[in-house]
Amino acid sequence: MSPAPNNPEFQEWWNKQRQTNHENGDDSSSHLLTVEISSPGADRTVGKDRTRSARQLSWLWLLKLQQIAASFASVTNSFVGLVRTANRRIASPDSPADSASSRLYRLIKGFLIFVLLLLCVELVAYFKGWHFSPPTVGSAEVIGIVYANWLHVRVNYLAPPLQTFTNVCIVLFLIQSVDRVILVLGCFWIKFRRVKPKAAMEYKTTPSSEEEGGTENVEDYPMVLLQIPMCNEREVYHQSIATVCIQDWPRERMLVQVLDDSDDLDVQLLIKAEVQKWQQRGVPIVYRHRLIRTGYKAGNLKSAMSCDYVKNYEFVAIFDADFQPGPDFLKKTIPYFKGNDDLGLVQTRWSFVNKDENLLTRLQNINLSFHFEVEQQVNGVYINFFGFNGTAGVWRITALEECGGWLERTTVEDMDVAVRAHLCGWKFIYLNDVKCLCELPESYEAYKKQQHRWHSGPMQLFRMCFVDILRSKVSVTKKANLIFLFFLLRKLILPFYSFTLFCIILPLTMFLPEAQIPAWVVCYVPGIMSVLNILPAPRSFPFIVPYLLFENTMSVTKFNAMISGLFQFGSSYEWIVTKKLGRSSEADLVAYEKESDPLLETTTGLHRSASESGLADLTKLETSKKSGKRRRNRLYRKELVIAFILLTASARSLLSAQGIHFYFLLFQGITFLVVGLDLIGEQVS
Repeated sequence: MSPAPNNPEFQEWWNKQRQTNHENGDDSSSHLLTVEISSPGADRTVGKDRTRSARQLSWLWLLKLQQIAASFASVTNSFVGLVRTANRRIASPDSPADSASSRLYRLIKGFLIFVLLLLCVELVAYFKGWHFSPPTVGSAEVIGIVYANWLHVRVNYLAPPLQTFTNVCIVLFLIQSVDRVILVLGCFWIKFRRVKPKAAMEYKTTPSSEEEGGTENVEDYPMVLLQIPMCNEREVYHQSIATVCIQDWPRERMLVQVLDDSDDLDVQLLIKAEVQKWQQRGVPIVYRHRLIRTGYKAGNLKSAMSCDYVKNYEFVAIFDADFQPGPDFLKKTIPYFKGNDDLGLVQTRWSFVNKDENLLTRLQNINLSFHFEVEQQVNGVYINFFGFNGTAGVWRITALEECGGWLERTTVEDMDVAVRAHLCGWKFIYLNDVKCLCELPESYEAYKKQQHRWHSGPMQLFRMCFVDILRSKVSVTKKANLIFLFFLLRKLILPFYSFTLFCIILPLTMFLPEAQIPAWVVCYVPGIMSVLNILPAPRSFPFIVPYLLFENTMSVTKFNAMISGLFQFGSSYEWIVTKKLGRSSEADLVAYEKESDPLLETTTGLHRSASESGLADLTKLETSKKSGKRRRNRLYRKELVIAFILLTASARSLLSAQGIHFYFLLFQGITFLVVGLDLIGEQVS
């Protein structure tokens, strides 16, 4: 189709019309392009749709309000339930250690209230801008006058004594750090020079090998008494008895004493049955149960040593219920007594079957690895004295009798007998390369009770034996080592400055900034000390920061225990058996049974059948026990209160932008909170 021809006349008219409309401000052409469609029915439809949308919107909002109300009710109920649970936990009957520590708890709670008041004051001052230009006494505002007087009291009366006390704690901290560095250097020197005790002889062949060309005689083996003190050890009684009974030692030259202080009749029956099984295999083993259970472990050992047949034995080896010595334990320890008539004790190292079970056991492994690798080894090599660890050691019975034997006056009977033997002139040897398997506490509750006993007992002992140390005939150097290093520095000063410096003084300096703690005290020196502590356990290096924070957290328990023992509060005489779970026991027993085949007249199958029968009885009793009572986590009041103190102080340090102090207080407060909520270690329902 061809396009229409152009019309010049129409085009001229159209141009004039557009120009006229443009001058009048009216564009008529737009009306030509506008089309309006109107329909009466369309209006009713749109209105109907809008009515439906409004109804749906109203129902939607009602539904949302109902959901919000239900969520709010659920959160409220959960919060109320949490508060009630927390209240029941806090108000639940505490152990004697916790109840006696209520004195410390009240002091810490009062300190928390004081810190919260100071934070409120500092917040008001911050929003008033007084941190830039503090008010004067002549201020027009009453609040300004009060704050100005507070500044005057703070600067002239509170900060100077706090700074003096801070300096004293810093000096103690540095002294203890120097002691730690010296111990590490001594350990490095021992490793570098390969210094280690040497035995005068070795046991290479068993007595039964004489017929096959062996050169040793049964008479070359001294008479050894092996003691296993236990109390309600339901989980580990079997493994402890089995590992001691399969010792590679002539049967006629040894006797196993199972010293059972259990008050649970079911456990007594299980232990008696286990002892009878080993008696039927020809192992010389006896079962002893006291009717009058006084003196805890010390009373138990004292009662066993009073037997008439003990005079026929020369040495006594002691193993707690969770310890699993190797079959060659006696052959590796007894030879050191040969030719050393002044040697009273041979102590071996602990090795832990559950060190990787959870974070708590990993941190304990760091601490105890340093204790055995560094402290015990250095003291054993250079001064022939260290604290007896209470188990996995061999005593010369003459040394025990000369120093007075086991006494029931403290909860650290092992340290007590070691100090008295040292004052009588007996020497000790520590064997770092002879290890004895044992178990670490896996719950914080069990670990806390153990640490309370370990830190209250030394202070009891120090009070009792201080005069005896001064009157003893040992050299002045040994007296100074016992008093200043063994007791004061490592048992008293360490928990004292750890708690006061990092849990009390540091938060207080945030509100009294005129008294200051240098950053190197808060961060750098503790970091270096943590690195030194972790060197004996290099695989635990990723846990160095949790270790540092957790050690400061445990300072509360250790400080309270130290005060209880020093001033003889009721909790200082508390003895609670550490909870054990019997980790890796059956696998270890099977390995021991295979190694001990030449030593036993029975076969491995007989061992395994006895083991299985014992475990079956144990399972039945455990099932009946678990059905009766459930364990529950606890809330630890002191740790929670200190957590709030540290977090409050971190908020104050944030206002003044104090850098490293803020981060330390924040993470330390979070650590206290985690421990206080019982979120570390074994979790129970």
